[in-house]
This record gives sequence, C-alpha cells and structure tokens, in this order.
Amino acid sequence: MEILELARTIRSRDPARPTWIEAVTCYAGLHAVLLHRLAHRFYRMGFRTLARAVSHTNRFITGIEIHPGATIGRRLFIDHGMGVVIGETAEIGNDVLIYHGVTLGGLSGQPGKRHPTIGNGVAVGAGAQVLGPIRVGDNARIGANAVVVAEVPVGETVVGIPARPPQELHVLPTRRAPSPGYGLLDAPCDPVGEELAELRAEVAMLRNEMALLRGQQRQVNVSAAE
Repeated sequence: MEILELARTIRSRDPARPTWIEAVTCYAGLHAVLLHRLAHRFYRMGFRTLARAVSHTNRFITGIEIHPGATIGRRLFIDHGMGVVIGETAEIGNDVLIYHGVTLGGLSGQPGKRHPTIGNGVAVGAGAQVLGPIRVGDNARIGANAVVVAEVPVGETVVGIPARPPQELHVLPTRRAPSPGYGLLDAPCDPVGEELAELRAEVAMLRNEMALLRGQQRQVNVSAAE
C-alpha cells in the first residue's frame, strides 16, 4: 500500500524519527500526496471540476497546493510542506525530497508544457523556486531560496539567485553534505549581495575606462590644435 510506503520513507528520511502512527497521522506531506493521487485520477478521467475540488480540499487541509494535472512519482517526501505549490505540467520522479515554501512553477501563460521536470532523488530546499519547462537531473540538490530557471545537470548542487553551482559563487561547498533544506554551504551565501558587488566592480571598471578614453581624447584635441 502506498500509505505504508510513504510512511516508511518519512521514518527513514526525517531525523525526528517519528513512529508509524505519527508518520501516518501527523505528516501533511503524506496526506497531500494521497489526496493528489485521487485528484489526478479524476483529472485523467476527464472529471476536471471534481479533480480541482479534491485539489482545493487538499490545499485547505494540508497547506500544499498540487494541481491535479501534475505527475508525481513514488515515495515523494514533502517535509513540513506549508506553502508548497506544484503546477499543472510539473513532473516529479521517485524518491524526491521537497521542503516547505517550494514552487514548481511556470514562466509562461501559454498552454502546454510550462513547469519543471524533477528527476529521481532530487532534494529541493525551503523557499526554492524552480521555474519553467526545465529539467532538474537525477540526484541534484537545490539550496534553500534558490531561483532555478535553467537546466540542472545530474548530481549537481545549485544555490543562489539565479541558481548556480557553489564554485561559481566563489565559495566552497561544505564537506558535511548537509540537508539542502536550509542551505548547503559552510560560508554564508548572499547571492543578492554578490550580484551587487559584481555590478559595483563593473561600474568602477567602466568609470576607469571612460576616464582613460577622455584623457586620450584630450591629448588628440591638443595635438590637433597645435
């Protein structure tokens, strides 16, 4: 039974090590997946209004919004779960871990595939936004609050806005391999601050180049006047 498979996944992956009864009765992520299975079945049968009604009830009960058209694999663990949004054409593989506040959303208002495809074994940290019809490769890790708008290779770790591998942010990934739920790096990572610092450096470089060009122009003007 899927409920037992989901409960087993929760007990093995949650460091709180809940009992079987806790896993079945007190984890909104488990309830959200089971209710989504029902909504998705109605959706595929063509009962769209009934499917949306089940989905809406799911959101009301669990705080997790999953469109009935989304495709979800086995053993999905939504930890905490509040504020998770999964769009209509999203596809999620097996053994995926998703923390609260995650959005698997679209960038286009046009019909068709517009939501991400998440591979097997992926972990998505709290508050992360994965947007557009992109693919996140198997066993990839997305850090907390990252904004992912491009493909993520198999096994890659990405952090920041826009999401990039840690080495591109000039910091080293931690050796402890912590959960991506609340960050992945030993050093504090401030992607917005880093972007601003890069912009300041570029502006300073452009100012120096402009000053050099003005000096050269003045020399040319003096030479021409002589």
